[in-house]
Amino acid sequence: MSLQFVNPREVIDRYNTFDSIIDARSESEHALDHLPGAINWPTLNDSERQAIGTMYKQVNAFEAKKRGAAIAARNIASHIETHVLDKPRAWAPLAYCWRGGKRSGALSLILDQIGFRVSLVEGGYKAFRAEMLLDIERLAGQLQFKVICGTTGSGKTRLLQALLAQGAQVLDLEDLAQHRSSVLGAIPGQAQPSQKRFDTMVWDALRGFDPERPVFVESESKKVGNVAIHMGLLEAMRASACVFIELPLPERVALLLEDYTFFLRNPEYFCQRLEALTAQRGKATVQAWQDAVKQGDFASVVRSLLTDHYDPVYLQSMQRNFVQYAQAQRLNLSDRGVSAVGQAAAGLV
Repeated sequence: MSLQFVNPREVIDRYNTFDSIIDARSESEHALDHLPGAINWPTLNDSERQAIGTMYKQVNAFEAKKRGAAIAARNIASHIETHVLDKPRAWAPLAYCWRGGKRSGALSLILDQIGFRVSLVEGGYKAFRAEMLLDIERLAGQLQFKVICGTTGSGKTRLLQALLAQGAQVLDLEDLAQHRSSVLGAIPGQAQPSQKRFDTMVWDALRGFDPERPVFVESESKKVGNVAIHMGLLEAMRASACVFIELPLPERVALLLEDYTFFLRNPEYFCQRLEALTAQRGKATVQAWQDAVKQGDFASVVRSLLTDHYDPVYLQSMQRNFVQYAQAQRLNLSDRGVSAVGQAAAGLV
């Protein structure tokens, strides 16, 4: 038998050596978060897991285990028929479940008996996540971040995209979080990942970077919408060199009107989101913004949001939290166009 348990630290160190990563948990557990690249082969699916759990509580553990074993055996047989029959003898997968290893162990035992070299994550997903969070801090401490700063609408995200297109290393936290990182930053119809999923995607991005080359990242607060940035990463960013991008105010207004077209298409939703600023800006100010939105005067609302709300808050936050902000390299863009942003990116690369 070649079945072996691998501790989470070794899993991280050897991550790219496994031919497949198999998540034996249910589909909802997998959707909440999973190891990068993992395929989902549930030993018990959601409804089966719930039924066995109910039997465990209402009947007894022995009867539940018998029934669960029968269901698991059928599911494992189906996975083998569907996914394993074409695998070569040298195929060496890594399997895991939640913590105890029963679900992944049942699958792995059969794969091992077939003759495959199977590894199991010791302590399962729970133990891996704990080690992964430690690794985020370790990786962040090894990387050379360059923090793209700039007031709202100055084109930070566009600059990151241009840098990526020109071959630079980019950590786009807002893209991973599916949020534009402000009170108005929620994207309609687009759910954010869970905190666990966000952490895993951040770790997966960090482990792919070359420590000898800079990693460009946008200045962020502690949270991007509903998900929090790992404190080890945030502290590394806040201690890093800054690049401050500047764009004339009329261009910033135009850029935001381009990037937030969903507000223009749905003024009622825009007014609803503005309510979130009442505590900070006062009811009268928010009401004035909402009245202007209803009249179709989006540009004046955006200009006021920038000068009266976002700019003062952003600049105070940068001065307070980013230690190298005062020495930031300055990038003055004449306009928001692709050419101007691309030239700025080329200068940084």
